[in-house]
Amino acid sequence: MYRRIRWMLLLVLIVSTPVAGWTFYRETAPGAEMTEAATEFVELLDDEQRKTALLSYEDDTDQRVNWHFIPKDHRKGLQVKHMNAEQRKVAHQLLQAALSQTGYSKAKQIMEIEKLLAEIEGKGRFARDPERYYFTLFGADFGGRWGLSVEGHHLSLNFVVEDGKVISSTPQFFAANPGVVKAENESGIEIGTRILAKEEQLGFDLVNSLDDAQRKQAMIAEKAPREIRAAGEPQPPNEAPAGIPAGKLASDQQKVLRQLIDEYATAVPATLSDQRLAAIDDAGFDDVHFAWAGATEPGIGHYYRIQGETFLIEFVNTQPDVSGNPANHIHCVWRDMHGDFAIPIE
Repeated sequence: MYRRIRWMLLLVLIVSTPVAGWTFYRETAPGAEMTEAATEFVELLDDEQRKTALLSYEDDTDQRVNWHFIPKDHRKGLQVKHMNAEQRKVAHQLLQAALSQTGYSKAKQIMEIEKLLAEIEGKGRFARDPERYYFTLFGADFGGRWGLSVEGHHLSLNFVVEDGKVISSTPQFFAANPGVVKAENESGIEIGTRILAKEEQLGFDLVNSLDDAQRKQAMIAEKAPREIRAAGEPQPPNEAPAGIPAGKLASDQQKVLRQLIDEYATAVPATLSDQRLAAIDDAGFDDVHFAWAGATEPGIGHYYRIQGETFLIEFVNTQPDVSGNPANHIHCVWRDMHGDFAIPIE
C-alpha cells in the first residue's frame, strides 16, 4: 500500500509561487507519507526489534527529548546495522519522507563519511560506521500523535506528527567532519566533498559584504565559541537576538541572508519549509538578527547565529578535522524558538 501511495504522490502537481522574497512550493503533506512509512516499518520488525525501536510517546518523554550528535557507545532506537535489507529500505523511505531531497542527501552523506573517519582514525575510542545510526518511533498509534528520531554521530533529526500532519521538526542538526575533504582516501569520498558548503560559504559571503558600521554591530566576539549553545538540551537557549537586524542590511545583503536561512529551512519537505519561511515573514523579517564571531576566512575558527521570533540557526566551525586541519569541522542546527519536540516554551 505504501508503495502505491508514493507513486500517487509523484503525480501531484507542484506549484511554485514567489512570495515576499521566498519561493514556495505546494505539495502533499509529508506527515501522511511519514505515517504510511512508519506503519510499514513497524510491521516489518520482529518482537525484539519492536521493543527497541518503538517507545511510548507519553511515558518515554525523557528519551524522546534526549538528543545529541556526539559519538556514543549506546543510543535509543534500532540501529541500521541490526536491520535486514527490507527493513533498511523502508527505514530510509521514512527518512526520505521526513526530509526534502536536499536534506536527505545531506543526511546520507553524513552517514557515509563515517567510512572516511574509520579509515583515518583506525581503531579509536568510538566506532565509526555508516550503519551506526538509530531509528526510534514514539507512540504506537500512528493515527494520533507520534514522534520520530533518527540519530547518530553528527546527525540528529526529530519530528512529531499528529493526525497525519508534521507539527514539529526540530531540533534539526547536521555536521561534517571534514568540512571539506582534503585527504586522499580509499573510502570512496572525493577530495573536495563539502557536505555543508552553502551553510558555510553564504555565511562568509554575508559577513564579508558588511561595511565597517554594519560589521561593528554584527560582530559579537573576536573569538568563536567552541560549540553551539544548548547542545543536547530539550529547548533552545532563550537569550535575546544579537548582532545586526536584517532591516539594517542592504537589499543585496538581505538576499544573501534569505538564501542562508533557506538552506536550513528547506532541509524538510516543501510543505514544512513553506511554513517555516512564512512564519519568519509573518513575524517580521527586518527583525531577524545576524551575528558573527571569530575569523571571516576559512581555516580559522568562526561562528554565526541567525535568530528571529520563530527560529534559531547556529553554525560553528572551530575544531580540527579528522586529519588535523584547523577549523574544518562543522556543527549547525535549526531550532524552534516556540519550542522543540512540539513542547511549547512557556
